[in-house]
Amino acid sequence: MTKPAPAKCRTTNWKQYNAALKNRGSLHVWLDNNMQWHGQPSGCRGRVQQFSDTAIQFGLTIKGLFGLALRQAIGFIQSLLQLAKLDWEVPDYSTVCRRQKHLTVIIPRHSSRNGLHLLVDNTGIKMLGEGEWKTKKHGADYRRQWRKVHLGIDAETMAIRAIEITDNSVGDAPMLPELLKQIPVSETIWAVSGDGAYDTKGCHTAIAARGAAAVIPTRKNAQYWKENMTGAKARNETLRATRYLGRTLWKKWSGYHLRSLVETKIRCFKLLGELVMAREFDRQVAELKVRVAILNRFTRLGTPDTIRVS
Repeated sequence: MTKPAPAKCRTTNWKQYNAALKNRGSLHVWLDNNMQWHGQPSGCRGRVQQFSDTAIQFGLTIKGLFGLALRQAIGFIQSLLQLAKLDWEVPDYSTVCRRQKHLTVIIPRHSSRNGLHLLVDNTGIKMLGEGEWKTKKHGADYRRQWRKVHLGIDAETMAIRAIEITDNSVGDAPMLPELLKQIPVSETIWAVSGDGAYDTKGCHTAIAARGAAAVIPTRKNAQYWKENMTGAKARNETLRATRYLGRTLWKKWSGYHLRSLVETKIRCFKLLGELVMAREFDRQVAELKVRVAILNRFTRLGTPDTIRVS
């Protein structure tokens, strides 16, 4: 049997998307003259912080966006403020590093218009270990360590709606309920798509509790569950349809292949860096969440509209 020809697609809004791609590198997009740069009284005891969380996040954003070391990012920001004719003081690198540990990163999010179809997956970001060439040539001298980034994206807008960061010992399934908790209860979730790793009772229960449909393939040698728990009936229907239609037809019929969009977003996430620079876990969480904020800003600037032509 000959392999079918790959589908051909055409971008219908290339002019607008081309402008959005150029704006991603525009400094006017990232620097807002009206941002709250200096700290404000919080009503708590102690000295008022000189710089706001927005200023600290701006510094980390410039660092992650252009792949700079922290000291280089501070020098970049100093020259940027001078060109913008702003007399704001710039925090030194030690202040940014210290504040990064307890920083609450603001991630731009917008509710879906017609109900949310959440696509979930995870990836690993290396935090310790030799480079790939050295490992292949001479072997690893010590065990490499990773941070797992669990993402949930909106299938309609491609915006990242939920994120959790764990070490590499935490599995995929236990984090799905935590991702769903980040979606406001007032927002409708009509479907959650994931791979077979999420075919667990805890995941199906959490999805059914939000009134959503689970587009999750059953595992190999899967058996029917007792229908005395939430979500078991829908999962058994998936198993029954898979056995009747076959796994390939079920994936096409259920729209499971839409989940590939989250893998595309993971690729974009890794383009901002295959390695996390911070060494403490709290700082690593802030660094990775800043990358998510950057990607969501990219998405808001514009995304391609494509149609299939053959």
